[in-house]
Amino acid sequence: MPVQPMLPMWDDTTWFFARDGDASVRAVFDRHYSRHRYRDGRRPALFVGPGEKMVLRTAACDAIFVWRRFLSGDGQTGVNCAVFRNESPRLSSALIQAAEELAWHRWPGERLYTYVNPREVRSVNPGYCFRMAGWRRCGITKWNRLHIWEKTPDKGDTQCRRSNLTTS
Repeated sequence: MPVQPMLPMWDDTTWFFARDGDASVRAVFDRHYSRHRYRDGRRPALFVGPGEKMVLRTAACDAIFVWRRFLSGDGQTGVNCAVFRNESPRLSSALIQAAEELAWHRWPGERLYTYVNPREVRSVNPGYCFRMAGWRRCGITKWNRLHIWEKTPDKGDTQCRRSNLTTS
């Protein structure tokens, strides 16, 4: 597979573009709690899933961020933070804010949202890094009780869909 050169973002080199399937990004992704493991041991080359996507990594690949725009099964709209993992000394909220700018550059005006599994995050305050980055918790999914966090470019009224979730 050809390797895509990493290109620095803006004046700050916080994030670099990577491809879905990049081996160093996959190594970090394999340590994320949401990583799906197949019972038969399969490891597909691509790991982000269908839809429009933006895979980001730091230069040392000690943090990864994946944006994904797709048709959500629970009625959420916007661009989903499918994976965020920070193993670097950098502040998670700062990394999130830098990733937001890239998302809004590609998908202007779109609502950003993510799911946090409070049973899997080793924190007394799951989603705290998103809160510190200006996000707000807008609900909980009914099926598996994931916390839904969102951020809109204008920070105005929420667009959180409540069809398949309960309010926080």
